[in-house]
Amino acid sequence: MPCSVLSLLLLLATHTFASSLQGNNPNGEVKEIRWDSQSLIVGGQRVVPVMGEIHYSRIPADEWQREVHKMKLGGVTMVATYVFWNHIEEEQGIFRWDGQRNLRRFLEVCKQEDMPVVLRLGPFCHGEVRNGGIPDWVFNYAQVAEAQGLSAKGFRVRSEHPLFMMLVEKLYRQIFTQVQGLQWKDGGPVVAAQFDNEYRGSGNYLMALKRMALNIGFDLPFYTRTGWPELSKPVPFGEMLPLYGDYADGFWDKETTEGTGNYYKAFNFKAFRSSTAIGTDLLGRQEEKTDTADRAYPYFTCELGGGMATAYHRRPYIYAQDAYALAVVKLGSGSNLLGYYMYHGGTNPEGRLHTLNECQTSPATANNDLPLCTYDFQAPLGEFGQPYPHYFMLRPLHRFLQDFGQLLAPMQAYFPAPQNLKQGDDSQLRWAYRSNGHSAFVFINNYERLQQLSAKKNVNIQVCGVKLPRLNIPAGTTCILPVNVEGITWATAQLVAREQNRIYLHTIEGIPTHISIDGKNLRNLKPLGTEKAVYTSKTGTAYYLLTREEAEHLFLEECANVKCAVDYTNHPQPLLYERRGVQKEKALDERRGVQKEEALDEKPSATNLHFWKTKSAGPLRSIVKGKAKVAEAPQDADFGQAAVYEISLDSIDNREGLLAIHYRGDCARLYANGKLVADNFYYGRPFYYALWRLPTDCQQLELRILPLQPDAPIYLPREADKKPGEELISVELQKKF
Repeated sequence: MPCSVLSLLLLLATHTFASSLQGNNPNGEVKEIRWDSQSLIVGGQRVVPVMGEIHYSRIPADEWQREVHKMKLGGVTMVATYVFWNHIEEEQGIFRWDGQRNLRRFLEVCKQEDMPVVLRLGPFCHGEVRNGGIPDWVFNYAQVAEAQGLSAKGFRVRSEHPLFMMLVEKLYRQIFTQVQGLQWKDGGPVVAAQFDNEYRGSGNYLMALKRMALNIGFDLPFYTRTGWPELSKPVPFGEMLPLYGDYADGFWDKETTEGTGNYYKAFNFKAFRSSTAIGTDLLGRQEEKTDTADRAYPYFTCELGGGMATAYHRRPYIYAQDAYALAVVKLGSGSNLLGYYMYHGGTNPEGRLHTLNECQTSPATANNDLPLCTYDFQAPLGEFGQPYPHYFMLRPLHRFLQDFGQLLAPMQAYFPAPQNLKQGDDSQLRWAYRSNGHSAFVFINNYERLQQLSAKKNVNIQVCGVKLPRLNIPAGTTCILPVNVEGITWATAQLVAREQNRIYLHTIEGIPTHISIDGKNLRNLKPLGTEKAVYTSKTGTAYYLLTREEAEHLFLEECANVKCAVDYTNHPQPLLYERRGVQKEKALDERRGVQKEEALDEKPSATNLHFWKTKSAGPLRSIVKGKAKVAEAPQDADFGQAAVYEISLDSIDNREGLLAIHYRGDCARLYANGKLVADNFYYGRPFYYALWRLPTDCQQLELRILPLQPDAPIYLPREADKKPGEELISVELQKKF
């Protein structure tokens, strides 16, 4: 599954995260990919891949190469993507592989970027798409079949009913036309396929899908399924690798209060691989129960929360530290594949019959109203490819897995701290370690979303017979400490990269850097950057100490490619605090979810655009709860009563910038030449739009804002301005990344 691959990049001693490994070597050999109970084994060596979800049909085709390249620079070593059935066959029998629906072209881009691909085939995907990706006409197919004289008795989607399987076979055959010649065995990027998604019935259905795919011609190193919820009947062992997930918060919860659900468990080190918080709107209450046979599989994830979408009734605000802590906790708990959902946001394509967003009024998966257009997901790379703080924050961790994954992969996880801590429990330090008996990595997470955990004093940690100095762990700290690794007996700094005889570490905020090496205890070391080593060992290995920020940008200058139009050294920061030039405590507050009112020390260079109000808001609409018993999003007609603003583009010389709309209210829509191009549910962050996607003849934009109503039955995070009414505060043009 995602499983595989490129992570072999791991094996390359290059500056970039991109691997030169391709399906075929110059001598025509294909790298063997196999797995055991611990990890993937690629070309005979263990790897720990980083998988990032990106939905090709939610991104314009001419942006694919740049965006996949940026993912690679972020440390992603393979991509996962859904193939949404209703994106390609919205109308029965009319398959669309044009434009941004052109799967084959996307796969060819991934091949050019040496990026393996895991296809999540459906037929059901979810992904906050209308009906979870199943076209509307499928739900009416029984009547059509009966009219044609076919027996449709018992017809049901996501079942082995012959008529449904016939429709799925047509879908899979169409997908295979896009994949043929691009499978891993052919030297292509496609390494795995997932069947259906979050299925809880009999494994017989999943096996029927797999047999169908094999008969059509799919022949891949791995096949996968989501490891949640528990199947009523398991699939035979070895047929599909189960992959797991965890999120920091969820838009799908029906509660409109802060900290609802049991997402807090994701911040505890634990042996239980799955989550009981994912998809509770569809799956209901879930128990912490895993099929014992699944323990014989390696521990992989496919949906580790890289962010979170916003539903109309619930709008979580995700912090960079949320994503980072989730990743470290999963690694410390034994995971050997980090799969982020999402790693890159997107925009829903236009439908011919319906908007393609999840909504309460659709035939299926109708538990939440999502925006019509935006699927930014607060991912490391946003809807338009804009890098958010966790894009950089996660880079050192990904490089660590590239260079030290072979050592980490076979290490067993140990849990000295309780695994069942309650929400906000601050009684002890959360930590775990992984060890092979001689070497170890100590994983520490003194962070929980929306909770104020205290600093932990005089912490005593001893592993592999090595006793670390007593540590004071600041509040909000998440880190990994090495023991008996790369000549280091122990260190209070985090390993980042290994390059020939150079080892890079970065400091940990609030913890003095001490390193025990060659029998010496080097104390209170200061970062000297990449130009000067803090120590050179007897064997000639040089150790370099970086600041966290230096580690986040390590090697970017060397590997940045002109086709990736990003200024990585002065990236625009579309969040609350810019990491560069901001006081350390402010940056930490942003990571840890503490609300602050201070202005930025430095703002991204931006041009303020002229705007004016042309119409005040009319009477407030009546907010009702839909069939899922959560607040319904406004409909098209409701925006007739919205406040209207005009935004002039006359002062813009070119359209290569990102529009940042700072407003408050309930929700907003943006129109170009009278056509809806973007929408936003307000949750405390700006409303973004890529001007390079505008029609060339558009000189003025129209923004419609619906006022926030008093006591509206929606969850707004603490960062949002909850004052009733609406206001357009400013409109800035930021440079393209």
